[in-house]
Amino acid sequence: MPSVLGLLEERERAARQRVEVLEGELREAEAVWERFVIARETVAAVLQEPDGGEGIAPTAAAPAGDGPVRNAASVPGSVVPHWNDGLAPTVLAPDYQRIMDVVAGGRRPGAGAMDCRQLAVALGLETVPAKVEGVRSKAKRLAARGWLAEYRPGMFSLPAGRGGGS
Repeated sequence: MPSVLGLLEERERAARQRVEVLEGELREAEAVWERFVIARETVAAVLQEPDGGEGIAPTAAAPAGDGPVRNAASVPGSVVPHWNDGLAPTVLAPDYQRIMDVVAGGRRPGAGAMDCRQLAVALGLETVPAKVEGVRSKAKRLAARGWLAEYRPGMFSLPAGRGGGS
């Protein structure tokens, strides 16, 4: 029959080996995490540069920190520029253009505001929470940048004094 001290030493060795394995996994996870932190910080720094770090001249002034405003074909996932008289919805990414088209489609500014569920249906999306929240996020961003107006919480329309879409 094994001794109590022998059993304890055996379990202590097993626990020590487990700790060493976990420490190795922790070091690997920390290295992955650090790479993500560096990537996020690098992207944030590039987006804060006036020309996006690519030598592309902006075509309209935007407040600092909002990223570049490009007068070129829209890029999915691109930054939404602040609206001004010279910009057409064609500078927006395709998803944002579609939202602008739906809101502008036959609606007069300030009236007939649509909620995000209605927008999702008009865009041909399922009315599941993930899709509706995606539309809400985009509509809020468009409203924050002056493309749309949010007359009541969650109700979006064209701003007063502005006509059709793209």
